[in-house]
Amino acid sequence: MKVCVVGGGSTYTPELVDGLLSRREALDLHEIHLVDTDPARLGILGPLTQRMCARIDDRIVVRWGTDRAAGIAGSTFVVSQMRVGGMAARERDEQLGREFGLIGQETVGVGGFANALRTIPVALDVAADIERLAPDATLLNFTNPAGLVTEALCRHTDVTTIGLCNVPWTIKARVADSLNVHTAAVEFDYVGLNHLSWVRGVTVDGVDRTDEVLAGLRRRVVERSGIDNDPDGEPDWSVEAIDTLGAIPNSYLRYYYETDAWLRHQATHPTRASAVMAVENALLEQYADPDLAEKPAELSARGGAYYSEAAAELMADIVSDAHTVHVINTPNRGVIPGLPGDVVVEVSVRIEGDRIEPIHVDALRPDVDALVRTVKDFELLTVQAAVDGDRDAAIRALVTNPLGPSISDAPAVWARLVEVNEGRLGKLG
Repeated sequence: MKVCVVGGGSTYTPELVDGLLSRREALDLHEIHLVDTDPARLGILGPLTQRMCARIDDRIVVRWGTDRAAGIAGSTFVVSQMRVGGMAARERDEQLGREFGLIGQETVGVGGFANALRTIPVALDVAADIERLAPDATLLNFTNPAGLVTEALCRHTDVTTIGLCNVPWTIKARVADSLNVHTAAVEFDYVGLNHLSWVRGVTVDGVDRTDEVLAGLRRRVVERSGIDNDPDGEPDWSVEAIDTLGAIPNSYLRYYYETDAWLRHQATHPTRASAVMAVENALLEQYADPDLAEKPAELSARGGAYYSEAAAELMADIVSDAHTVHVINTPNRGVIPGLPGDVVVEVSVRIEGDRIEPIHVDALRPDVDALVRTVKDFELLTVQAAVDGDRDAAIRALVTNPLGPSISDAPAVWARLVEVNEGRLGKLG
């Protein structure tokens, strides 16, 4: 098996390689090919990947380069973890929201919108290369905003595409730890969209333990509220919020449910992008050490816990026909009643070899349904804007987004977005 990593110069790459190596036999792994537009980063991550593989199994071939076609050709899996425009673009996305008194974040609000408009045209180009050079390959999309990019790929290409996020894995690992059980024993009633999801039910070996988990979450909220001088100081859930939701909420939901608190927080804190850039610089310096041949512990500070687990285990389960359950981004196909069948949702599915079997769930509660439908409408308008170069659709997407500007401010936000992303927005400029 050959695995191509588009965005192989990412500081996440050692995490992914570590996961692949731990499952090398199940995958019959023979080659890892890193592709990136930044040769300097590849000059660090390529040799590190080579050292990691040589330490575990020197039969695995490692290649790297800027030729995307060479990387994709003959691949069984293509993992997309690219960041179009690099971390500097993420900083601009986060500052865009702050400039207009809105949430400044890389995957939601106006920042996520800008990120999507830059990324969708490139993602479609990657898919076209897969269709031409590896038509039987599966594309695993981690590229943010993951759900929105996966929506575009599923709508406008014939490539087998699965959208992935580390958040469901993180939630499951924390729930398993709180119940003192193995993660494989835990199953979720998981519904929503990427970075807009709820765990409505938890079972362990078929036994419903939802109330126990929610009680533990309430205790954690109370304990955290008593911590003074929290270095992050991020707005957290309240017990009342957990009671109202009646579910384990995705942490990104705080931007929607606690918008005012987040605006106050960001007024006194630097962007997350600025912090990540500092972490990345330190990691790249460490990665360049010719004696380093394993994933460093410091990578955990970068975020993205369980990233390698989500990607590598899914690959291994597809290959081995493991009949396991994964939370992925995939077309709804009747999984969530009431939502169109062709829209991409984040739900639990059973992997049956190369087939994805949906695990049907109950309809969304009206308040959850309203938020999911609104954000999905925003996503569909965003895809339309990016694919067709439709400025009107872009303005309507901004206004539709629950974290977007007022209709009177939308043209100014759009003009500023175009200005700071000049030449990077495909058909939009």
